[in-house]
Amino acid sequence: MALELYHSDHSTCSQKVRICLAEKGLDWESHVMHFASGDHLTAEYMKLNPNGVVPTLIHDGEPVIESSVIVEYLDEIHPEPSLVPADVLDRARLRIWMRYMEEVPTPAVRVPSFNKVFRPLRYENASEEDFQARIEKMPLRKAFYRRMGQVEGFSEDEVDNAIAQIRQTCERIDAGIVAHGGPWVLGKQYTLIDVTLTPLIQRMADMGYGPIWEPDLPEMTAWFERIKARPSFATAFYANTNVSEKYAQFFTDGESE
Repeated sequence: MALELYHSDHSTCSQKVRICLAEKGLDWESHVMHFASGDHLTAEYMKLNPNGVVPTLIHDGEPVIESSVIVEYLDEIHPEPSLVPADVLDRARLRIWMRYMEEVPTPAVRVPSFNKVFRPLRYENASEEDFQARIEKMPLRKAFYRRMGQVEGFSEDEVDNAIAQIRQTCERIDAGIVAHGGPWVLGKQYTLIDVTLTPLIQRMADMGYGPIWEPDLPEMTAWFERIKARPSFATAFYANTNVSEKYAQFFTDGESE
């Protein structure tokens, strides 16, 4: 099985695929993409991924795009250890969670990430013409960048809404563990939803937003500690994959604003 992954060190979507590959014990060839250099928007890369985003998995020469699709694909082509429940109702619960994960916490995490790190890093000091030109090159999320703006960043209301959505996600993780008896979101089995939620929660923790779930969501807090103890976590979050490490200039004493 020949596997290649086009990914970014600090991309949360890349991180969840790296976690899945580690959980499966699969070997893969790494192609690290650098957003600052526009690697993801080259004509060559966009032949593989017309959305101009990472990650992209190449399996025996064929590209598979979209991180949630990739982790499901990996579970199908390498079913052991399984990351999908055998019970049909539990599989439905997993799909419900996966849909929620894509629609709520995934876009929510982008708001504080860009406000605190990526906007000042890449766009704040660019000319308005350059900023607009960069937006026009992006096949996806033009509206996201226009809402963010070059200098002002996202509004206080947008940031507050994003934080509320992350809080809701944490409450649902906590409730899911209680309802299904833990130790994972859907019960005894570690599944794709544990995989895909991990980078989102880790990004928020890394930026200093742990108080969103601490101390009043004990089951979720304990779940996150179990997550970090898995060998796949260390494999996926190697040196400088956390934004507080890679872009320490945006953090004061390692803590968020």
